[in-house]
Amino acid sequence: MTASPVGRRSPVRTVLLTGVGWLVALVFLFPYLQMLLTALKPAPELTKSPGDYLPDHWQWSNFVDVWSAAPVWEYLRVSLVVAGAATLVTLACALPAAYYSARNRFRGRGAFLLLVLVTQMFAPTALVIGIYREMVALDLTDTLLALILVNAAFNLPFCVWILHGYFSSIPRELEEAAFLDGAGRLGALTRVTLPISAPGVVTAVVYTFISAWNEYIVALTVTASPDRRPLTVAIPSFITQYQENWQFLFATSLIAIVPVVIMFVFIERYLVGGLTAGSVK
Repeated sequence: MTASPVGRRSPVRTVLLTGVGWLVALVFLFPYLQMLLTALKPAPELTKSPGDYLPDHWQWSNFVDVWSAAPVWEYLRVSLVVAGAATLVTLACALPAAYYSARNRFRGRGAFLLLVLVTQMFAPTALVIGIYREMVALDLTDTLLALILVNAAFNLPFCVWILHGYFSSIPRELEEAAFLDGAGRLGALTRVTLPISAPGVVTAVVYTFISAWNEYIVALTVTASPDRRPLTVAIPSFITQYQENWQFLFATSLIAIVPVVIMFVFIERYLVGGLTAGSVK
């Protein structure tokens, strides 16, 4: 009597799981498909019945005309500067804090990690009035520095937490071997620990960049000049009391997704290892 192979799935189960997977993917992709179809409609077709999903005339020029209809390049530049600078500031602060807390048993270490975790409960939306008053006191309203500091501050706790878990999962013996070879603490960190912890660092970078890229409430409250507003704040400006350019709004929304998609394409393989850092020892 031959036992059936352990773990082999039946063809019916495989087909069902595949079908469910495709169904879930379509549910999540449908809003983006609707955005694309609306972005490709001529202006007269936008007022037709909501049930007319497909455009009668495919107007691909909307993706070209939107660059002249609004300073999209300037909005993109601001978003890239804010998200990139916030990511660098967050990483510069999170790396030493996470490394020190992972390698040293100091008094108050548990309270520090608990405080880092608790601060994740606060959202910028709930603190927007206090943030605005603070920026007024520091004379940082309507500046990119204000957006960079706020985004860095709100993303710092998550980065410290995930990097702490990743550094804790790396054996101390690897650094001790580097010490025997004459490397100092900084040398062991840069030559041994950081290369091994690349998935965790990449995860922190991706999380911070996307959070700063998508931030809306603080940017809307703190900034006023058009040349200092990121893309998330500029997109709704296509819909005003006097004009409704839905095709440009959705075209710009799709353009805003492109940098994030490109980032995921290049670093997706690091994310799984980084998000599960420290879960198994």
